Amino acid sequence: MPEPRWLTDAEMHTWLGYRRMRTLLDLQLTRDLGADSGLSDADYDVLTTVSEAPGRQLRLGELAGALRWSASRLSHQVTRMQQRGLVARAGSPDDGRSATVLLTEHGWATVQAAAVHHVASVRRHFIDVLNEQDVAALGRITDKVLAHLSEVTAPTPPRRRVS
Repeated sequence: MPEPRWLTDAEMHTWLGYRRMRTLLDLQLTRDLGADSGLSDADYDVLTTVSEAPGRQLRLGELAGALRWSASRLSHQVTRMQQRGLVARAGSPDDGRSATVLLTEHGWATVQAAAVHHVASVRRHFIDVLNEQDVAALGRITDKVLAHLSEVTAPTPPRRRVS
């Protein structure tokens, strides 16, 4: 077995700093989101993703794929959000077997109000801490890593049913 390529001191510092930053930033943004709007990260992820879809509706399977969630996790989350009047479920007009998640008027108003506070939190705790060069460098880094990850984590095509 070949010897592992251990991280240099500089690489280790960068890696551990990134992990710590990600944890603390996510905690702060989650705390602010809850305090400002009463929404969880999961609520906000569902609301923003559905709000950007045509007609503010999206098939459950497409929503699960966009969020990288299991169908079970999404189903439970949507049920909780339905109970609060943020979303509704309907049968798909194209396919009677699948369900669609629709943003309610209350859900639309909630995500619009939450977005104002959320972007202020993102700006306060992340963007405004950086200068233009930092933002540009981070954008390039993000693009590189995401391009790599999209290659190595390409979704597996669905299996065809054998009749």
